[in-house]
Amino acid sequence: MSSSESSSVTSLDQTSAVATPDAAEATPQAVASNSTTTSSTSTQTPAVFAHVIVGNTYNYTITNWLNDIALAASNGIDAFALNVGSDAWEPSQVANAYAAAGQYNANRTGISTSGTTGTNNATVAAFKIFLSFDMSALPCSRPSDAQLLQTYIKTYANNTGQMLYNGRVLISTFAGESCTFGASSLNQGWLNAVKPSNGSLPGVWFVPSFFIDPSTFPGLTVIDGAFNWNSAWPMGNYNITFGPDLSYITNLGHRTYMAAVSPWFFTHYGPNSFNKNFIYRGDDWLLAQRWEMLVQNRMLVPLTEVLTWNDFGESHYVGPIEGMQPMSQAWVNGFDHEPWLNLMHHYIAAYKTGSYPPITKDRVFMWGRLYPANATAPDPVGKPANWQWAQDYLWAITLLTAPANVTLSCGTSSQTTRVPAGLSKLKLQLSANCAAKATVVRNSKTALSFSPAGFSFNMHPPSYNYNAFVAASPA
Repeated sequence: MSSSESSSVTSLDQTSAVATPDAAEATPQAVASNSTTTSSTSTQTPAVFAHVIVGNTYNYTITNWLNDIALAASNGIDAFALNVGSDAWEPSQVANAYAAAGQYNANRTGISTSGTTGTNNATVAAFKIFLSFDMSALPCSRPSDAQLLQTYIKTYANNTGQMLYNGRVLISTFAGESCTFGASSLNQGWLNAVKPSNGSLPGVWFVPSFFIDPSTFPGLTVIDGAFNWNSAWPMGNYNITFGPDLSYITNLGHRTYMAAVSPWFFTHYGPNSFNKNFIYRGDDWLLAQRWEMLVQNRMLVPLTEVLTWNDFGESHYVGPIEGMQPMSQAWVNGFDHEPWLNLMHHYIAAYKTGSYPPITKDRVFMWGRLYPANATAPDPVGKPANWQWAQDYLWAITLLTAPANVTLSCGTSSQTTRVPAGLSKLKLQLSANCAAKATVVRNSKTALSFSPAGFSFNMHPPSYNYNAFVAASPA
């Protein structure tokens, strides 16, 4: 037993509507109150979406979509945002996704499949789908390039699975800030594409992810809100803050703000493929820290999108490893992330209601890289950029029904901490070959012992794999 700095605990009061770190290591975050904005979205129930890369679903059947929808819905997710690219086969998978949503909703009892539950409120009773056009892949320089987007919108506007917001068809994007569709400006181009003056399209609620200075939002009349994609990660070697969110919220005024949340980011493609090899900082329980900010500021954040359901190439997937991977098998296979999805269910409930749900069973969630950040490996792609930001720790979250002693161990490294009831964050430094284990002891009896298969730290990596290994004790 040790009291070294290699381990720490941060706890949350589960009876409170606001996350309240009470340990010395907790980093204060910017907190926004309702008085900082006049946003008209502050009275609605928040909704949570998951970003799905359609380009990774080539071999999906409707059954795959049904299974994914059921899994997402069971963890509090309200809709899939379908990232639609330029592959000729993608429209058929979009059709399968909408069909699966229809089947899923029809098989449920006592729900409404109407598009909206009222003014200024998102539909959450049934599982929904909406389109997120990937403008890094879709052409958008000519007027005719808008036709594909308009066809998608018209095809699904009246589908019972379509996500409506404020009575309009919800549409988003990845990028698109360089699109003009042959017009004289970004604003006019997108007006022509999604809100044409001839009334040929149904009403659209447009919440794009444009990578632009938010101070330009007041001049963009086409947008009904904005999706802050990069709010999911710290953009440097520091803990995440709410500052980027506040910048969007302030500049949007009365329009809809959609935040992002993500557990991780690592991509490892060499020059002979996609040529991107870097990490964003995912340490210090990024997923938990981000969700706690969103819970704390839930009245300012009506929509949150999880990045992502299935982007295997960037290692931030929370859904099953299935479909067609984009040559990412080397760092994805064997690295299941579904326990993160299960952990998010706890936070999503608090985000939607303002109160953390009661904990009825002791659980432990653990994750971390399996190799030292500064180790060398026989890998021709080389170390990812920003590798120096990574820390060699086992990160853990406990959900306890009552106070207990929690021991994190890996080989000879061990730390026992007295942990209160509720949700707490712990960590253990890793410095030698070892297998991770967690034990919960209460009243001198072992309430939980968890040794996840495959969670072994190795000082000699076979490659530069900075993906996270994630595990959770049984629900």
